Amino acid sequence: SNSISAWCDLTQALQQLYYDPDMAQKNVAQEWLTQAQASPQAWHFCWALLSPDKVPEIQFFGASTLHTKISRHWTDLPAEQHESLRSQLIAQVGHFSCGPKMVLTRLCVALASLILHTLLDSWTTAVPDLLRAFQGGEGSAEVDIRYQALLEVLVVLPEELQTRKLSAERRAQLQSALTREWSSLCPLLRQILRREEAVKERVLRCLVSWLALDVDLGESEGLLQDSFTLLREPELFDTAVETIVSTISQHDSQRFADSLLKMLPQVLALQEQLTKAVQDRDMETSHGICRIAVALGETHCRALLEQVDHWQGFQALVNMILSCTGMPGHYPVDETSSSLTLTFWYTLQDDIMSLDTEKQTLYLQVYRPLYFQLVEVLLHKARFPSDPDFALWSADDKEQFRIYRVDISDTLMYVYELLGPELLRNLYDKLGVMLTDKTHPSSWQDIEALLFGFQSIAETVDISYSDVIPGLLGLIPLITADSIHLAETIMLTIGSLAEWLADHPLMLPGVLRLVLQTLSNADLSVATVSTLKRICRECRHSLRPHANDILTALQEVLVKQIHKSTQSMWLMQALGYLLSSLPDEEVLGKLLSLLSPHIQQLERLANEMPSPASKLSTVHILGLLSSLFSTLDLNAQGEGQEDVRAARSQPRTNPVVVVLQQVFPLIQNLLSKWVKEAEVVKAACAVFEKSLKTLIRDFAPLVSQLCELIGQLFSAYPQACALDLTGQLVHVFACEKEHFPPITALLELVTSITMSMFQHGARDHPDVADSFMQLHTQVLKRKADVYLSEGLDVKVVFYCGILSFKFPETPTVKATCSLFTELISHCEDVPAVREVLQEDGLLLLQTLLEAVSGQSCSLLELLSEVFFSMSRHCPSLLSLQLRDALQPPGFPSSPSLESLSLESPSLVLHHIHTTPVTVRYVWN
Repeated sequence: SNSISAWCDLTQALQQLYYDPDMAQKNVAQEWLTQAQASPQAWHFCWALLSPDKVPEIQFFGASTLHTKISRHWTDLPAEQHESLRSQLIAQVGHFSCGPKMVLTRLCVALASLILHTLLDSWTTAVPDLLRAFQGGEGSAEVDIRYQALLEVLVVLPEELQTRKLSAERRAQLQSALTREWSSLCPLLRQILRREEAVKERVLRCLVSWLALDVDLGESEGLLQDSFTLLREPELFDTAVETIVSTISQHDSQRFADSLLKMLPQVLALQEQLTKAVQDRDMETSHGICRIAVALGETHCRALLEQVDHWQGFQALVNMILSCTGMPGHYPVDETSSSLTLTFWYTLQDDIMSLDTEKQTLYLQVYRPLYFQLVEVLLHKARFPSDPDFALWSADDKEQFRIYRVDISDTLMYVYELLGPELLRNLYDKLGVMLTDKTHPSSWQDIEALLFGFQSIAETVDISYSDVIPGLLGLIPLITADSIHLAETIMLTIGSLAEWLADHPLMLPGVLRLVLQTLSNADLSVATVSTLKRICRECRHSLRPHANDILTALQEVLVKQIHKSTQSMWLMQALGYLLSSLPDEEVLGKLLSLLSPHIQQLERLANEMPSPASKLSTVHILGLLSSLFSTLDLNAQGEGQEDVRAARSQPRTNPVVVVLQQVFPLIQNLLSKWVKEAEVVKAACAVFEKSLKTLIRDFAPLVSQLCELIGQLFSAYPQACALDLTGQLVHVFACEKEHFPPITALLELVTSITMSMFQHGARDHPDVADSFMQLHTQVLKRKADVYLSEGLDVKVVFYCGILSFKFPETPTVKATCSLFTELISHCEDVPAVREVLQEDGLLLLQTLLEAVSGQSCSLLELLSEVFFSMSRHCPSLLSLQLRDALQPPGFPSSPSLESLSLESPSLVLHHIHTTPVTVRYVWN
């Protein structure tokens, strides 16, 4: 009766699992069935579930249960029952060889698991026994069905070995045992391949599966040859390609040099099929053959190069790959194969250059001309289609083409290392002919492609010694930029030559004239603005004669708001570089003239009621200011700037400081209205942070004002950017006695407010916690003696840090680790640090241990740094407290630190005995 009841429960659970629409009931059934699979009775009821009268879903569960028992509960089955289980299982595989497929596959996986359990001891003849068990039959149809079952077992057997959790030694033993069977399997697989279509695909899948066991490529030659033959059968083409590519991609090529040489003619013989596929616009076939050629060339390049006596065969393969690179049509609309080949050209170049001198000399003679052909092919593939055709492309196709051109650009840059200056000369000569030969007018696409080649190389390679650049810059004005793409490439090419222009200032006037003329074209915004920024950065010490022209052009486009916000920021950075090279007496006037319209607009915004539009405008203008001040460095000194350096050696107020003092009340007024708007506050803080990083100690006149402003901001609404700005002040002025007192007062204030925030729950402000940790890390590094005063209690920092360890945000935990690593290092020179470690070092250790048990590997190194800091700076304290930390039962796997709950931070913060600092700053 118990058996009947259990069977009813099992049947009901399966009905719920597969057919009940209620997910809650499904989950309950799933949990119950999982427990049932783990029970000893599962060894028996799995066979009943496989009964022919059951529906496929029930049969599948029976097969899955059988696999679960064999793979996870093998030791529960007595050894005397192993042979009976084997026989039953083989019989069931044979029974389900006609399907359902999902049940057959699961039974085969179970049989594979059984084989792996017994292959090394009780069933060493498993593979030969399987071959005998599934061969034979009366009629072709029955034979094919039995072969299908055999092939399914053979396919899943290596896969099961790969997924099983085994020791390295046992895995190696099983792999070796299976690999020894490969020589007997290959003839049978070739025999099966000659039968009906139904089994051919499974044979190919079987070959791919066994290749993962690192079987001998030499023994697989026959199967591989058959796979090449199957490429002629459309229904099997894709599978044959996958099989060949998987076979070729075995990396231990040195062992199989003879097999590779036999394979080479087979791949070359595909050229005819490839040519026909290209003519017929059969992208699927051409793509597959290209994959095969590239797999052979890329995986075994070095091995084939070493076979010097067969260099002509490999050269033919390289030419075949070059034809794939130059596949007719535009990527990705007309063809998708050329992109597959790009990595091969890196591999070939690297392998040639790594050969011994004699072989290297030989191959350079052979392949240098071919690499020049490659450059022509790549530039042709990089050509834009006609404007009408390009207009019909989808946005996704255009983006793929852009990425494809980037890949080609990277390839050209790499090829330059092999071909050298001769490549630039070659490109220059072709461009010259295109622009001067009026009898054969060139398309803008051809001109753009050549410039694209120049730009690709000059972008990352030092070509300052090239003698063709002056000629190139002389040719550029001859180009009629009747396409937006051509005009963009012209700008980017000029930008890539900015460093060369810095050394050849006589070429600047013509270049600047062209760039400034294009500056008002919004369609060329990114290319033109980035080029002008690069010129101003690299050539700033040669721009004084052109400063007024540049300033006028920039001011005009900024006032007219021709460019988007990002490009406007770049323009302001360009202005900063330009103004940095001018004498001080010129900078202030130009700076005020430049900023006057923007300051006036800020004044209007300060008087308006807050709105989404005014917020956007405010953030934009503050961004312009911070961008300008990030690059306006009057202390930068360049060659030939002796007069400027002499002028700046005299005491003076930095012009940027003068401007900041003027706009300070305005920014303060704006912030009083937007104090809770993170974007505005962040933009305002960026103005001062960028200025501070550039001005360094010249920022001193603003320190007191800025400290008061930060205090107002943080008191009204704590935000991370205010703490970051405070940290920057600490970094610059930590050693300035006359300027540090207001910073100390600000530190006391923000620490008190942050402590209060932790007391009331800081979980919603992980960025503030992160910045608070970073701020005090900076203080400890730069001026730890501030903790000797009564106003700044290090205990606040300690206990806030303890709570921060419980934050799930990785950056916050990283910052907290850095804080404690630095804090512990001061246990000798800061008495308050040693005191808090003595009082609550145990709490810190327990927190660290719990963090180690719950954090990802990426944080373990940082957490270990904290332990190391303790062992280095207070070893006796660590050894004493570590024993106590490990005492709680189950620690740290079970929650044992109630005091660390973020929902009750007061349980930690009650340790702080100091009175919070009074908030002294209020809005005027």
